[in-house]
This record gives sequence, C-alpha cells and structure tokens, in this order.
Amino acid sequence: MKKETHPKYVDTLVTCGCGNTFKTRSTQEKIGVEICSACHPFFTGQTKYIDTAGRIEKFQRKWGSVAEKLSSAPKKPAAKPSKSPS
Repeated sequence: MKKETHPKYVDTLVTCGCGNTFKTRSTQEKIGVEICSACHPFFTGQTKYIDTAGRIEKFQRKWGSVAEKLSSAPKKPAAKPSKSPS
C-alpha cells in the first residue's frame, strides 16, 4: 500500500443523544449520533416517536385530512368471479 494515501484509522468515541457512549474504530475521533441500540425502539421494544423538525406534524397537516377521508369512504363490494365454461 502507498503511504499517506489512506486516512488514519483511530479509536473513536461514539456519543448518543440519550447519553450512551461506546468505543469503536473509525477515521473520525468523535462521532455524535441521535439514536443508538440502547434507545432505539427496535431494540428496546418501547414505542418512541423520533420527531426531527416537526416532521410528524407536517405530515398530519399535509395528509391527515386525506387519510381520514379514505378511511371513512364506503368500500365497494368485491366483484364476483365469473364462471368460465369447463
């Protein structure tokens, strides 16, 4: 390998928004993350809404009325299959 071509691979401290920290190796010395395995809903089994910059409210304003109309609309009965001669 050529020298000075690749970045340095150093021990890294990863810090989560929940306060959890762990060490790994990376090309960066410090990494900050919003969510980790200690607070992610998939791993904890708890429901948690991660709302960054009001995305849920923005979605509700944009699509909330459409979703309500679709759920309250009458459903069409399923079409009966036509009998084909055998």
